[in-house]
Amino acid sequence: MVARKGSHSVFSVHLHFVFVTKYRRKAITAPILERLREIFANVCIKTKCRLIEFSGEPDHIHLLIDFHPDNNLSVLVGSLKSASSRIIQKEFSQHLSTIYKQSVLWSSSYYVASTGGAPIERIKQYIQSQEVPTE
Repeated sequence: MVARKGSHSVFSVHLHFVFVTKYRRKAITAPILERLREIFANVCIKTKCRLIEFSGEPDHIHLLIDFHPDNNLSVLVGSLKSASSRIIQKEFSQHLSTIYKQSVLWSSSYYVASTGGAPIERIKQYIQSQEVPTE
């Protein structure tokens, strides 16, 4: 993956997210999944991030995002989840009303992990191999 440049930085931060539907209910259909892709891509553009990969199952979704360091991780998650929940509830209200009594889509929790780059052990070895000043 290619590094990107900011005004004062060069960065390559790739994050894998998993969002789970509330109560792990099987609420996501093929049309909802496709619409989620569009919503997440738009949120990423607005936050200087890039949606690299996206897919899901009826009760959860996975996103691979090229993260821009201008963002706060928890704020980005909040933007992704709130925008998608609001739009999906509006556009697919009839379907979701058969699954949920309230206006919800996502569980309040999420999974995130950094991905890509060199393995941690190799980075640790590289850091340890630096020529430490002796004076």
